[in-house]
Amino acid sequence: MDILTRTAAKLANGRIEEPRALNRIARVTVVVPCYNYGRYLRQCVESVTLNQPGVDVEVIIVDDRSTDDSAYMARSIQDADKRVHLIAHKQNKGHIATYNDGLEAATGEFVLLLSADDLVTPGALTRAAEFLAAEPSVGLVYGNAIHFHGELPESRIAGGSWIVWPGVDWLRIRCRSGFNTITSPEAVMRTAVLREIGNYRADLPHAGDFEMWLRTSAVSDIGFLAGVDQAYYRHHATNMNKQDFGSGTALGQLIDLKQRWQSFEAVFSGVGSGLEEGPQLLELARSTIARQVLERINYAHAKGWRDFPTTEFEALAREIHHSPASTRAGKVLAKRRHDGTGRLPAHALWPAWAVRWRLEEWCRRWRRGQIGV
Repeated sequence: MDILTRTAAKLANGRIEEPRALNRIARVTVVVPCYNYGRYLRQCVESVTLNQPGVDVEVIIVDDRSTDDSAYMARSIQDADKRVHLIAHKQNKGHIATYNDGLEAATGEFVLLLSADDLVTPGALTRAAEFLAAEPSVGLVYGNAIHFHGELPESRIAGGSWIVWPGVDWLRIRCRSGFNTITSPEAVMRTAVLREIGNYRADLPHAGDFEMWLRTSAVSDIGFLAGVDQAYYRHHATNMNKQDFGSGTALGQLIDLKQRWQSFEAVFSGVGSGLEEGPQLLELARSTIARQVLERINYAHAKGWRDFPTTEFEALAREIHHSPASTRAGKVLAKRRHDGTGRLPAHALWPAWAVRWRLEEWCRRWRRGQIGV
């Protein structure tokens, strides 16, 4: 067990455990949502049906009315392997409905949602099943995901250790950082916990995974497989199911920040409403996301980006925080924006309804391709 693992666990109040082998056969369902990824599908499925000793694998491919050969490939794989089942949508439903259709059909004790263009590493399902079987309090276990282009790089599949965080501690870390640390293909859930908290939310299409992990930590402990690699996350020109939504653009950042905040709101008004620390954690998340919104504006000002949608970002900061101008980032922004007369620009004083209308109109125009950022 390396010093980095021990240090990470100590800093995050995690408990370190030594891996223990399965003493029974565990059933793991792998849901594979697919839209126009026929060229990747066979490799994806083989990564979960081969080199996963000690687990009984069920694969559910959900084809969302692909226009390529995905459905044909899925049927071919299904015909050759009785562990594989196909759900073929008669019409395109979008990624959230596709995820949920597959998850609802899962019969395994544990479940993994694996995009058709991603893969798991050899033994990944075995390691996750061993962890979840040995630690009944853990509802989600994840590890490292290797990001790659082209050929698969080597992966670490031997050794490693376990870290178990009390769910509220893991949730507190997320409230403090505001970021999602799990890409998705490396995350295996206990199906009973999934049934308890419910499926993906249709109203949070851009932060669905993040909100799911937050919900899970509100009702169960969280596990991490340290020192090994659990999955491959593929980068390519058509990452359609990854739902990146232009995160490198100002609009993408705005959507990302807004939906991360909405994820915290949803969790603490739902399954996390009974947590003793719930109100304090929500306020921590509020401060974190509001600060990140204002920091984006400050960064844009420092870079001299004149086309940056400052008004829309300020509106989001006011929506999240009761007094964003009183925060450190807000004071920095005010200093940068000061016009020399003691007043801030007029639009900084617009009523919330006017700013919201402008933001919604801006988003509508962006979707129609009339503007770009």
